Amino acid sequence: MNISIIIPNYNGGKILPKNLPHVLTAVREYKKGKVEIIIPNDPSTDDSKAVIASFIASLDKTGIIGKTVNNTRKEESGFSKNVNRGVALATGDILILLNSDVRPHKDFLEPLLMHFSDEKVFAVGCMDESSEDGKIVLRGRGIGYWQKGFVFHHEGKLDKTDTFWVSGGSGAFRKRLWDKLGGLDVLFNPFYWEDIDLSYRALKSGYKLVFEPKSKVIHEHEEGAIKTKFKPKYVQRIVFRNQFFFVWKNITEGKLLFLHVFWLPYHFLTSMKRKDWLFFQGFFLALMQLHRVQESRYRAKKYFVRQDREVLKEFRE
Repeated sequence: MNISIIIPNYNGGKILPKNLPHVLTAVREYKKGKVEIIIPNDPSTDDSKAVIASFIASLDKTGIIGKTVNNTRKEESGFSKNVNRGVALATGDILILLNSDVRPHKDFLEPLLMHFSDEKVFAVGCMDESSEDGKIVLRGRGIGYWQKGFVFHHEGKLDKTDTFWVSGGSGAFRKRLWDKLGGLDVLFNPFYWEDIDLSYRALKSGYKLVFEPKSKVIHEHEEGAIKTKFKPKYVQRIVFRNQFFFVWKNITEGKLLFLHVFWLPYHFLTSMKRKDWLFFQGFFLALMQLHRVQESRYRAKKYFVRQDREVLKEFRE
């Protein structure tokens, strides 16, 4: 089984040298197929390009293939677009997505890949040893549920192997199905909800997602691009916008769509009481892109074979 490790980068010049050696150590343990490491680079303003070039040069004569693609246009940037550019270069059977602020344990590959013997498995998620406020928090399994007209998600108990989504920052995906489903939707650019969207589409299309606690990675969120390069208000506005995008694109049951509209006045009133104007801004940003949502909805729904409530009831906990 050949694998393609994709590490999307944006201004990761300081963290790539710390984390790439750990990736290299892990893949050197893999003897069951070819390995390539692909680092698509959004228009970084630091020395990322030189760091990536140096790393790829160091792979010469190791048997590991190194690739990169540089995006120089800011309007073409964003997590989904950057990952998809990397996938376009991939030749492996399995895509392994690792954020630039992630470093895997050396033995993370074997337990991750074994699940792909089941042809219905689309993706497998890792156990994140997440560094947050000076503490290590274990994450990796997600749950999702419908409440008051929206789909909500948060971390689930780690003693189960089903999961509502597989993270685009530390997960493995079957490339054949990735290509079929269309990969990450650039509708959600610049970030957030894109991996939940892809996972949900896979579930509604009849495929499986797995959480593998033995496949461990260290995830230093506080060093990542979102935490260090974007203001919190901007991030929250995008989160609200993408939450609307998710419902409008993926929910196809008439009753749930009715409930979404029914509960909107409640959400508007409670947001007004809290003076949470970002919620309103997110709504209007989403409304302005309704034509794009409709196009994405049309592309996605042709593969759906399961109903929303059937999927959502599985992941309340």
